[in-house]
Amino acid sequence: MLHEFSRTELLIGKDALNKLKNSKVAIFGIGGVGSFVAEGLVRAGVGRFVLVDDDLICLTNINRQIHATRKTIGRPKVEVMRDRILEINPKAEVVAIQKFYMPGCAEEILQGDEDYIVDAVDTVTAKIDLVVSAKKMNIPIISAMGAGNKLDPTRFEVTDIYKTSICPLAKVMRRELRKRGIDSLKVVYSKEVPVTPHETEENSCRTGCVCPKGTARKCTIRRQVPGSISFVPSVAGLIIAGEVVKDLIGQTGAQNG
Repeated sequence: MLHEFSRTELLIGKDALNKLKNSKVAIFGIGGVGSFVAEGLVRAGVGRFVLVDDDLICLTNINRQIHATRKTIGRPKVEVMRDRILEINPKAEVVAIQKFYMPGCAEEILQGDEDYIVDAVDTVTAKIDLVVSAKKMNIPIISAMGAGNKLDPTRFEVTDIYKTSICPLAKVMRRELRKRGIDSLKVVYSKEVPVTPHETEENSCRTGCVCPKGTARKCTIRRQVPGSISFVPSVAGLIIAGEVVKDLIGQTGAQNG
């Protein structure tokens, strides 16, 4: 009998699809990249999720985040994404944690039974700690590098952090992970030289903040709010989803079933 994942089963086989159904993926950061990671994974058949983000959906998220609409402004991103996942697959298991990831948080969030971790957070200290924690817990992790101030979605590559270039965030991550003895990390990064933002008083979040009431970390506290567009972070997120799925089903996944 046909079902919502029949076309996926045609591609990867029944055994691999069952593997995805029983896999648990923790996604940290449910923004421009992370929301599309979740979208790609649930539509591929992944059945168990942990979503971690403290933010509320803002008017300025509408240009690039799949869960952001006029109706969802002001709601927690993890709750909106959870509801969206369940609308796609009512049988999915979703834990939504509205929390800002800080160093030392991993043990209270992760159960140790996760099959994969996705790092789509936007602070360096959080990214570093999450990677170190994943390595200690022996959980596979993939990390998103900078997708802001980019305009060309064809410049993304999947590689090890120590083979990256151009990306300013990747440079910082290389340095800090080397200090901590981390010898490898799968990342998605762009080789595009960042665009200089066209910031004016009219489009600046510093002078015209529209963060919803109750927002814990308003954009006014950030040193720089990067420019963004619909088709760049989304592509990065879907590339990450693809890498996670391929890793979960293994190299022989397409032949099984």
